[in-house]
Amino acid sequence: MNSHNKEWSEIAAEQLGNLRGAGPLVHNITNFVVMGISANVLLAQGAYPVMAHAVEEVEEMTGIAGALALNIGTLSRHWVEAMILAGKKANELGKPVILDPVGAGATRYRTETVNQILDSVRVSVLRGNPSEILAVSGAQGGARGVDAVHKVEEIADAARELASRLGCVVAVSGERDLVADGKRTVRLTGGSPLMTKITGMGCALSSTVAAFTAIAPDALTGAVSAMAMYNVAGELAAQRASGPGSFEPAFLDVLGMIGATQMLRAEIEEE
Repeated sequence: MNSHNKEWSEIAAEQLGNLRGAGPLVHNITNFVVMGISANVLLAQGAYPVMAHAVEEVEEMTGIAGALALNIGTLSRHWVEAMILAGKKANELGKPVILDPVGAGATRYRTETVNQILDSVRVSVLRGNPSEILAVSGAQGGARGVDAVHKVEEIADAARELASRLGCVVAVSGERDLVADGKRTVRLTGGSPLMTKITGMGCALSSTVAAFTAIAPDALTGAVSAMAMYNVAGELAAQRASGPGSFEPAFLDVLGMIGATQMLRAEIEEE
């Protein structure tokens, strides 16, 4: 039981209902590879996507969105400039900013870019895999491209310390997810191994965290609710799929029909 005096699964179910009622617009400055799946995942769950990365319009677009999702997957100098402009505008307007440090630790440019963004923008949620979060924390990253080579349990202390240092929520995806804000730690179990076989599933999760954080009372609740929905949807989609090719459409189908009854099966525990 948590301080809301409700089970986390109940809270997540309520937040899904709130998201569908509000239909938040999520401004994504994300990478070329994942624009399609990120947009489709947002639409399936009841949110609305916009992909805009031109420096000439990102501040205006952030002004009409409910949240901003930044993803460094396919970097260029102009995109980094756009991310910082949009992030500062979101800060000015009090809108949540979610940062996905894709491949942090794999190259110096990626790690430096994450640090540059974090130095310029107040991030609400930092969401990544264990290797990315470890790289951002300043420890030895050892990322293999954009893939994780560390386990969540190995970097749990680093994630908590990073959340305290940045004053944000750190959400780490893995076999057992971890969400921490420096004071509280929540663990989530679920999903499917097939989720690791689809390009962009993690990036689309970061956009989903942005959607939930746009309507949630706080960033921890938003991140936990988003990851709970993702895990439940992954389990249900895996039951319908015969492999990666059929999993992606099954996942979108499940996101479109998932409701409170399904959300209550989410396995969430606060430490």
